[in-house]
Amino acid sequence: MDFWAIFTKLGDTNFTLPVALLLAIWLAAARHWRLALWWCILFGTGLFIVTASKVAYVGWGIGIASIDFRGFSGHAMRTATIAPPLAYLLFQHRNPETVRRGFLLGAAFGIAICISRLILGVHSVSEAVSGLLLGLFIAMLFVMLCERAQPVQASRLPLMIGLFALLPALLARPAPTQGWIEQVAIQLAGDRHRDEIHHRLGKPNPLQKHESNATPSP
Repeated sequence: MDFWAIFTKLGDTNFTLPVALLLAIWLAAARHWRLALWWCILFGTGLFIVTASKVAYVGWGIGIASIDFRGFSGHAMRTATIAPPLAYLLFQHRNPETVRRGFLLGAAFGIAICISRLILGVHSVSEAVSGLLLGLFIAMLFVMLCERAQPVQASRLPLMIGLFALLPALLARPAPTQGWIEQVAIQLAGDRHRDEIHHRLGKPNPLQKHESNATPSP
């Protein structure tokens, strides 16, 4: 397995979702209830937009063919949403220049994940870049909220320990999010669109295959 295939796992659902939850718990434990709530709302909104865009394409073929857009990249969105605020909060007790560099470092990490999706051929340029921009926009909104609130005074050590404790999740098999999206799309679009959906995904309808192989009853 090459470097990019390993590196892109840092954007997998089974790693980024626990990290997002860890950040929410850390903020709540520090009694920054409003920031914790806003973090959950903003991150959840990003997840909803990504999922909705993919379901729209799978279920009804809604996309932009001219730029090969079939939905926002979830990997790019999640890492670009999480990494900059995480770095910002880790360095918040330092001088403003260090805080700014921390945010930029987080943004660079999101960009690197975006590039990994392109190198691996998982997403088109429009899908990867749009996911990245969506994530960075959400990240900036959250950091703006952090700047208006009192600095988080809680120890950063539990947050860092939690991050390292989640690293073994990278060894797990990626969550079958695409399969879930396909099932949701089929449920929402209805069975009458099942053949069209499977054709759009470039694979046969398993029910149709089963029916064609079935032995007629006497």
